[in-house]
Amino acid sequence: MLGIIGGTAIIHTGLTDLTKQIVHTPYGSSEVMCSDMVVLLQRHQFHTPPHKINVRAHISAFAVLGVDAIICIGSTGSLHADLPPGSIVIPTDYFCATGNVTIYNHSLNHITAQISPELAQKLSDLFPMAHYGGCYVQTEGPRFETRHETRYLAQYGDIVGMTIAHEIMIANDLQIPCAALCFVDNYANGIENATATYDEVISSSKQTQHRTDSMIQQMIHSAQFTMHK
Repeated sequence: MLGIIGGTAIIHTGLTDLTKQIVHTPYGSSEVMCSDMVVLLQRHQFHTPPHKINVRAHISAFAVLGVDAIICIGSTGSLHADLPPGSIVIPTDYFCATGNVTIYNHSLNHITAQISPELAQKLSDLFPMAHYGGCYVQTEGPRFETRHETRYLAQYGDIVGMTIAHEIMIANDLQIPCAALCFVDNYANGIENATATYDEVISSSKQTQHRTDSMIQQMIHSAQFTMHK
């Protein structure tokens, strides 16, 4: 079963057979919307800011429900002038500047950290217009990066966000393949002399909502993901 985690975009998929469910896990409870094909989870449920999201509960809820592939959808800022707002990126690696999250606090386990290359390739096959490859950088939020921080991060990454790296970490812990589909809604602070603002991100996201909805629908109904084994 496919699991999709994202922002408000995931509640506008046009699916009519979704059932709301509260899933209880050892790390807390998460609210999901389920059908026979997919489990949708809104990461900012109950208006939780990015640095307070209970990632362990969210991804564990997927595991409880039998999800065996996860796509993380996220709004990002571009760290390079040649990757303008409106771009779509399928990253193949990540750099986390906010520390580690894990379910292994009481046992010794060394997990391979990775974005699933198989799922990332399937996303690229389904969405050939997207930029395939590159590095997602996660910062803590909820503030945007300073201009000096942006220049530093641009040495290592291509897009910057506040959530997806932690989601991939827990998916790795639970051995669930996970990949990301990232929408560039703004230039990061200082790129092309931009000043990143929340209003700009929301405005850009609203302008591309129809495209986002359509892509989520394509993923849900694609045999590549519903029959990926």
